[in-house]
Amino acid sequence: MPTSAISRERLNEQINRLPRFPLGHWPTPLERLDRFSAALGGPTVWIKRDDCSGLAFGGNKTRHNEFLLADALKKEADLFVWGAGVQSNNCRQTAAACAKAKLDCHLVLGRGKPADGPDVIQGNLLIDHLVGASIEIVEEPVGSQLDARIEAVAEQYRSAGRRVYAWDRDTVKPLAAVSYALCLTELLEQCGQQAVEPTALYICSAGSTGSGLALAAAAMGCSFPVRSICPIRWEWDTQEDMARIANLTAELLDIETRLSKDDVSVNFDYIGPGYGIVSPSGLEAIALLARTEGILLDPIYSGKAMAGLIDQIRNGRFSEDDNIIFIHTGGTPALFAYNEDLTAGIASRTL
Repeated sequence: MPTSAISRERLNEQINRLPRFPLGHWPTPLERLDRFSAALGGPTVWIKRDDCSGLAFGGNKTRHNEFLLADALKKEADLFVWGAGVQSNNCRQTAAACAKAKLDCHLVLGRGKPADGPDVIQGNLLIDHLVGASIEIVEEPVGSQLDARIEAVAEQYRSAGRRVYAWDRDTVKPLAAVSYALCLTELLEQCGQQAVEPTALYICSAGSTGSGLALAAAAMGCSFPVRSICPIRWEWDTQEDMARIANLTAELLDIETRLSKDDVSVNFDYIGPGYGIVSPSGLEAIALLARTEGILLDPIYSGKAMAGLIDQIRNGRFSEDDNIIFIHTGGTPALFAYNEDLTAGIASRTL
């Protein structure tokens, strides 16, 4: 760790040295949730609306893709080969970004566990089709097996003469994390404008989004913790991987800050029955925010992260004087893909 913090302005200067392809509506709003906070009887909760980032229903990957698309165009790519689960928010926003940048996009979508969500043409998958991606649904699970399949498909396209920009963790993850270092500088400016002193920052992340926030908070000497509520247990160590991503990002930005795994706060307690499976506490979080503020969460990511924040507030972690910021990473198209689970929740009065 450096002996002194860098300023928000200095961090912005370092970020702005990197190329970006404009995709989003910035800054996204920072809203005070008065009715939601009152319902919980605890601290004041604020929400950073990255679900309003503007690209194909928005979400955190819109920020990521501003840097990834710029990198792809710099390398003269003409095709993205991307992949994740069949209802991937990442793939939906990446396909939309490619449409805007006039790049072809081929999605390799795994239906194998732990991402075996419905692959009917609904939700994110519907939008993938609408924005013109070519789509290949395979049996491999999200993780190293699907990564290997994506790389094999990318190599087939390269052999056919295409200039491919493909999913590669060591390239993609640090560039994506840069975007959330930038998000934190944006958020701190908004906090200053609204005279908000954050007590803690909550985010649904097991990768680049949380890594970028943690790095920026450490670099700028922020007093509040960044707490990542994880939607999945990956096959690799999440804390170590997120610290590694943060440090590769610091190298990209030419800043001195370095993180160890102990500098990254992650929590696996709110995954529920499993990744891609709706949880009762997530359903309650969706209902509470929707019915107090008219804001929609998704059932797989942001809903579970908000469930974690609600649980910690109810357990007395914060006082009434605290200000908690929750970053909404999007994912709302998944509400439609999981309509049967949500309908069952309504019928059983858990939603």
